[in-house]
Parts: sequence; structure tokens; C-alpha cells
Amino acid sequence: MPPPSLTILISLFSLLSLSSSQPPPLLRTLIDCGATVPSTINGLQWIPDTGYITSGTSKNLTIPVLDRTLSTVRSFPLQNNLHRKFCYVVSVFRGAKYMIRSTYFYGGINGNDPLPVFDQIVDGTLWSVVNTTGDHSDGMASYYEGVFLARGKTMSFCIAANSYTESDPFISALEFVLLGNSLYNSTDFKQVGLSLVARHSFGHKEVIRYPDDQFDRVWEPFGEPVIPPSKNVSVSGIWNLPPSKIFETEFPMGRSSLRELRWPPVPLPNSMYYIALYFADDHNSSTGGSRMIDVSINGVPYYKNLSVTPAGAVVFATKWPLNGPTTVALSPATGSSVDPLINGGEVFEVIALGERTLTRDVIALEALKSSLQNAPLDWNGDPCMPLQYSWTGITCSEGPRIRVVTLNLTGMGLSGSLPPSIARLTALADM
Repeated sequence: MPPPSLTILISLFSLLSLSSSQPPPLLRTLIDCGATVPSTINGLQWIPDTGYITSGTSKNLTIPVLDRTLSTVRSFPLQNNLHRKFCYVVSVFRGAKYMIRSTYFYGGINGNDPLPVFDQIVDGTLWSVVNTTGDHSDGMASYYEGVFLARGKTMSFCIAANSYTESDPFISALEFVLLGNSLYNSTDFKQVGLSLVARHSFGHKEVIRYPDDQFDRVWEPFGEPVIPPSKNVSVSGIWNLPPSKIFETEFPMGRSSLRELRWPPVPLPNSMYYIALYFADDHNSSTGGSRMIDVSINGVPYYKNLSVTPAGAVVFATKWPLNGPTTVALSPATGSSVDPLINGGEVFEVIALGERTLTRDVIALEALKSSLQNAPLDWNGDPCMPLQYSWTGITCSEGPRIRVVTLNLTGMGLSGSLPPSIARLTALADM
């Protein structure tokens, strides 16, 4: 069976910078959900969420927390809101890539109710189900991270109430961080997004994030701490800009001809994945040959004859199929007598982007919303998508062109007027 199709590159080029034409504000929007005052944590500015959402209730946790952003949440009532979404709307640079991270720390805000399980949505694309049960039992927060393209001047992030449990959904913190053009640039973000599965620094003993990682990506430790004596590497030109700190430690693979690493540490659903593995070494070829590595994943060759140097290297696949437990095998390449090593790795699930409501319909509905004095609370985000979470009072067509086909505002107690732009809803069959 031939190996899966993939795109693998060794990045040894100059990194691409952010466009100089972009204004400096809003490089990162860090929202402390439910908070009433701004704060500074680890040198980063956090702001209350009141300017980004018009629904939900701010609540204070009554238990001690280590991170100030976990002390408050915004909660959304499940009763009478099944299959409705509640959206944060954030200004962004059109055409830029953003890391979006949502954080959830339950802290017993719903009393004795079971832990809430609900959906999260980005710009009309159903991103994932949020289930904090496992982390909560360990006294930990849960976070979800993804990379998405800004297709307009704003992006929406929505909490969506479903029937998974009978407990109110909530959120603790929300981050939008502008990424450099070079990061994950082999991915077609007009078609897909990336949802983080694992990001590890091998052999490190502490979590690495800002300021070591300029984008505040979280690099979790993996394996026993290993700090090579007087390691001298100078990594540059890796497109994904991993922090230099991950190259201070390594995960040596021993002296056998083939060593296997069970990573990521959790079984994966059957899907396509973006995988990036990072290497750097200062081994002196005059004392025993250069470090050349063969890499395979689940027995399928991933990269052969990788030369690991002090300048560093990354090998990555943009769409690699995985299902269940995953094993990364490293072995000395033919002719190399030096044991393999690895410094870091990232795995993202590749998720297809959903369709979006036709722009003219969105403009007409936004004008209608502005003309109402008490628009429904779920009238934020994409009006139609996902279809199971369309705005209250509207139904939409399916297919490649998503149009509003019915608009029913009766019985909602709305006040205001119908703007002339309502005539732009040319697909309406009933109103």
C-alpha cells in the first residue's frame, strides 16, 4: 500500500513577517469572560467581555483559582434556549490567520447540576463539542485552540446550547491572537481550519508559553526532563516559529536501531491531521558522524535521511490520516551511527469549514437587527450556519448558496421598524 499523499518540507528559509500595511492595534484580543475590570497577567492585557457580547450572565466562582481569568465566567441559560447560539464578535484583519483559544473552568457554577456539555462555533463552522468532565475531575481547566482565517472584518465565536446535558453552558476566557503569515502556511485556510490535538516540548519539565512563545502557544512537557550538557544550537528560519526554549531539551531515543514514541498520548478519531515535528542538534560530525534520522508514523515512512543540525529543521504533513493510537518511530538513517532525538511536536485535526450565509442576506439581516429596539439575543454570528443553530425566526436553504427563505417575527414581542434593505432578502418564500 503506497504511503498517504502528503506535503513535507524542511523549513530552512527566511520567515515571513506580518504585512507592514496592517495597523498595530488588535494584534491580540484577550477577553476575560464575566470580568468587570481589566487586568494584566504575565505581561498580557486582559479586558472584560461586555464590549463583545450582549447575552449571558456574569458569575463569580466561589473557589480559589490560580489564574485570575478563571475566577469569573459568563453563563448562558439553557432553559428556552435549546439550539440557540450566543456569540462573541471580535474585530479582526480581513485575510489574516488567528489563533483562537477558548478556556473553560467549571468551578461548580451550576450547583449540583451535571457538568455542562455544549458546542462551540467559529464563523458558522461547528468547531467542536466542549466537554470539561475529565479536566474538572482533576481540578484543571480545559482549553481548546484552533487556527482560522478571518474572512471578514469581524469573526464570531459562539457558545451553542444543545441537549447533551441539562446544565447551563459557560466560558471563562477567549483569545484571538494574530499569527504571522509564515505560521502553518502550507494549509489552505480558505477551505479548512486547524484544531489543536497536542503540542509538546519533549524532555522539558515545565509548560512553555509567552513570552518564550511570542504568540502564547502552550507547549506542554512530555517525557522525563533531559537537558544535554552545553547544548549550542541557533535555530532560525522555521516557518512555524517554535520558541527557542523547546530546543534546550530533547528526547533521546536510545541506542536500539528503532525506537518508538506513543504520541500524541491520546487515541485519535479517524480524520486528517496536520503534523509538525521539530529537531535541532549540535552534534559534532568529527566525533562520530552526523545525526541523520528516518521518521515513520504508524509504520508508514514519514521522512527519510533527515539531517539534524544546529540551525534546526521541521518536517510536516498537511493532511496525514490517523485513527486510534499513534506511534512515531525514529531510527538512525542508513550510514548514521548517532542515536535519534526529537525536541518538539504539534498535531492538529484538519476540520472542513462550513458554508456561510450569502453576504447580501447578512447585510439585510444586520440592518433589520439595528432597526429593532430589542432584537433576539441570539442574533449574532452567522444568521444561518450551522443550520441547527440559525437565528431565531429564520430558516435557511441548504446547498452551496445559503439563503434566508423564511422570516417569522411574530410572537417575539419585538419593537422597531422594517428597514428598506429587507428587500435584499430575495430568496424569501414566506414572511
